[in-house]
Amino acid sequence: MFKSIRWKFITVYFLLVFIAMVIVGVFIVEKFYENQENQITKRMENTVNNLLVINSGLAKDDWKASEDEIRRSIISNGSFQGNLYIINNSEAPEIIASYSSRRFNQEDLVGKSPFQDNTLLNQDIILEALEEGKISYKTFEEDKIKHLAYPVENEFGKVKGIIYVTADLENMYETLDDAQEILTKATLLALFITIFLGFFIANSITGPIKDVTVKAARMAKGDFDQVVEVKSNDEIGQLASMFNYLTLKLKRTMSEVYREKSKLDTIFTYMADGVIAVNINGTIIHVNPNALKMLGITEEEVEHKTFDEIFVKYNPKLTLSYIKENNDWKGSYLLDMDPSVYRAKYASFRNKNNEIGGLIIVLQDVTEQQKLENMRKEFVANVSHELKTPITTIKSYTETLLDGGMESPELSNKFLDVIDSECDRMARIVRDLLQLSNLDYKQTKWNKSSLYMENLLRDAYFKMKIAAQEKNQKITLDIQGDIPQIAGDKDRLEQVVLNVISNAIKYTPDDGEIEIIAKKQENHVIVTVKDNGLGIPEEDIDRIFERFYRVDKARSRALGGTGLGLSIAKQIVVFHGGDIKIRSEYNVGTEVDIILPIQ
Repeated sequence: MFKSIRWKFITVYFLLVFIAMVIVGVFIVEKFYENQENQITKRMENTVNNLLVINSGLAKDDWKASEDEIRRSIISNGSFQGNLYIINNSEAPEIIASYSSRRFNQEDLVGKSPFQDNTLLNQDIILEALEEGKISYKTFEEDKIKHLAYPVENEFGKVKGIIYVTADLENMYETLDDAQEILTKATLLALFITIFLGFFIANSITGPIKDVTVKAARMAKGDFDQVVEVKSNDEIGQLASMFNYLTLKLKRTMSEVYREKSKLDTIFTYMADGVIAVNINGTIIHVNPNALKMLGITEEEVEHKTFDEIFVKYNPKLTLSYIKENNDWKGSYLLDMDPSVYRAKYASFRNKNNEIGGLIIVLQDVTEQQKLENMRKEFVANVSHELKTPITTIKSYTETLLDGGMESPELSNKFLDVIDSECDRMARIVRDLLQLSNLDYKQTKWNKSSLYMENLLRDAYFKMKIAAQEKNQKITLDIQGDIPQIAGDKDRLEQVVLNVISNAIKYTPDDGEIEIIAKKQENHVIVTVKDNGLGIPEEDIDRIFERFYRVDKARSRALGGTGLGLSIAKQIVVFHGGDIKIRSEYNVGTEVDIILPIQ
């Protein structure tokens, strides 16, 4: 490891020097290249300008007629180092004069088109100069030649021809290569010296670090009796002094930290409530097992999700972004996580700078309390509604009688019949409520004895047969096999059977069919009441045994139901150790199973 640190230091030192030398070298070479090329370009431009000043033939509009004069003037100008061509602008441009400082057989180009392949001219910049009247430059590094096309215009601004100049860059590139070779040798020498010095400097640094690292590793294993020798007052010496001080402080505080951590871990782990701690950035820093269970998430999900990502689907107000925006750092919200309900209480905690460092959220399971509260509210509302209707009816009819309705015997008798009917309805509601109250508080007096369900069913069948016949319904009783005795309260069980059969008759239309079937199945007697009536929608089946719950409230009240019969029946059967199950299909029919244990 320490060898790695040493070589890393040397490598970094090496790279710094190397990069510096490369940057300096590139800068020098680029600047040298730029200066040399600018000088050559300037010489080419001076040649063109001198030629325009001293050559009278170039000043004329008809260069073709002045061809000999132009040629003599160019050949006599021997100070330029390179090639020079005069190109006439006509329907078919041609070279009318040429000169070369290195070649003396340029006469063979005169009279030829500059666009032929056997010329040394670049056609692109020729066209650009002729057509656009633009001075064009181009450098070909592979040939080491620089090209200049200089358009010459007449007094009307029309290009009458171009002066084409080429310059040889070979000497410039040779000088550039020599400079690069010198810089490369200097760079290699500097790098060699850098490696040599870097090795000794790295050793002076990694030695004390090695000592600190070895003793820090021992401290990590729990051995805090480590002291580093301080050899100097520089940064390394200060590091050794601080290490010794750190060792002393750690030794004193670790035991306290372990004790407090053990306490907190025990409290958080075994708390009945869920606890979550989140920092100000939204990262969850602690979550106990109960919180994971309540939220239905794993520790891996907590590591990869923020607090807002987990809680926004339950309550958008219980997110760090919403709390920050509203500056509401303390409060509580209900979280509906079907089928459970939790109360989330939260408050902020502060860091060492007395700034808000995050939130602590406590999740309390209030499912049962919420369920009871909802049932209480719904029960009160239902009782109030059920009693309000008959009371309103009684009051309105009574006021009508007091206002003169008594003078008509026929009308008064009719009103009194309605009042009497509504009083009976109120009496039934109060009676059923009292019975439910007695069942809830286990104050019902039971008269249990051995009885035959066959006899009970036959009695119930004959009692309800007349009601079925009034609606022209077909009702049948089917006793399958020998039904053994059961232990139960005859009157209460008969109340259950009558209630179920009565509901079947009520909610089955005229000419319908109702079947009562009794059979023995394993250790139970099962009484099934089937009808082909209205049926119950699927979404209402789970609530059918709730107090005052009706599928069709208007129709139920019209038929005289209180909405408490099935709830009472359920409690009676459960008290006998049995159960009631309902299977139904809307507009097809309903089956109710009364399951009772055999004696």
